[in-house]
Amino acid sequence: MTLAQNSVRFFIGLMFTIGTTFAFANEQHGHEGQHEAHAVHAEGHEAHEEAHGEHDADHGGHGYEGMIDTQEEIQAYKEHHLQDAHDFVLFSDNEKGTHIGFPLPVILWDGETGMHFFMSSKFHHGETVAESNGAFFKLAHGKIVKTDAEGHEELGHPIDFSITKNVLGMLIAGLLMIWMFGSLAKSYKRGPVPTGIGRILEPLVLYVRDEIARPNIGEKHYKKFMSFLLTVFFFIWILNLLGLTPLAFNVTGNIAVTACLALFTFFIVQFSGNKHYWGHIFWMPGVPVPMKIVLAPIEVLGMFTKPFSLLIRLFANITAGHMVLMSLIALTIILKAQFGAVGSTAISLFLSLFISLIELLVAFLQAYIFTMLSSLFIGMAVEDHH
Repeated sequence: MTLAQNSVRFFIGLMFTIGTTFAFANEQHGHEGQHEAHAVHAEGHEAHEEAHGEHDADHGGHGYEGMIDTQEEIQAYKEHHLQDAHDFVLFSDNEKGTHIGFPLPVILWDGETGMHFFMSSKFHHGETVAESNGAFFKLAHGKIVKTDAEGHEELGHPIDFSITKNVLGMLIAGLLMIWMFGSLAKSYKRGPVPTGIGRILEPLVLYVRDEIARPNIGEKHYKKFMSFLLTVFFFIWILNLLGLTPLAFNVTGNIAVTACLALFTFFIVQFSGNKHYWGHIFWMPGVPVPMKIVLAPIEVLGMFTKPFSLLIRLFANITAGHMVLMSLIALTIILKAQFGAVGSTAISLFLSLFISLIELLVAFLQAYIFTMLSSLFIGMAVEDHH
């Protein structure tokens, strides 16, 4: 059957996408509002100096004493939520200095000391220097740097292959997609009507085919690109839904990931373009020669602005949604003085629930928009001359 055949191409496209996004997502970018960790690893393992509010905003403000109740601390906490991390922290008791969560594997390649593998718990949420095979590493602005035993001097930047929070989210999404579409393909072997999870997936697959691919690419060419369109649609949608869970993934809010997905669309469009597509770019038909010369640079620039709009739209919308949700939760602290603890919590929870429901719609909408625009750009490249 057509859908069963598309499933094979879907798996190939999925693994290619996951592999490339895996490489891009490890490039973490620090934000200007982040604060560098100042805890010092002293000789003899003496007690660390307290950071007094500036400590490790990269890890949710774990260095803050007591509750997070100032504007600066709230802003640092929101920035922590949006950025990638080498561990998961589900709950922190800043008064006792305890953190409940789990670490992730750290995989580093250093030119001098070779490969290093250890768990991120060695960093103790950025408070200590981690030792591995005689080399020392620490977290600085969310990135791992090579340092001395005391953590005072940066000696270089190793190549980071670590399984970060965003990478784990992509792996989970990829495994879910393999399981779901594997089940859909197997259900077709038992009969024409899918069973189990296939009953939910088939309408969505048909929707992508009949409402996105066929109208924008055309009946003649749409089957060739169905595997890619299905991959990006479900990949983005599942990642957006994972971002609404307590694990707080923010994969599509990482501009490196959205740039990678947009690059896939860009290369597919350019390598699939026919002579009429390239003719409209470099020598626009039906216009005077002087205008052809003027329009050519504009059309070439348009080749790059299209994928740029894809990556910025997805990144900005998801990031804005997370920022609004975190800001509404922070209203609990801001409104506490006026409405009391119970009243402010009730207002914050009501507004957060309302925005969360909207975010469920946005999660689907952003996957739809990215897939629809990708199919539109592909359709422009493969459209036959009339």
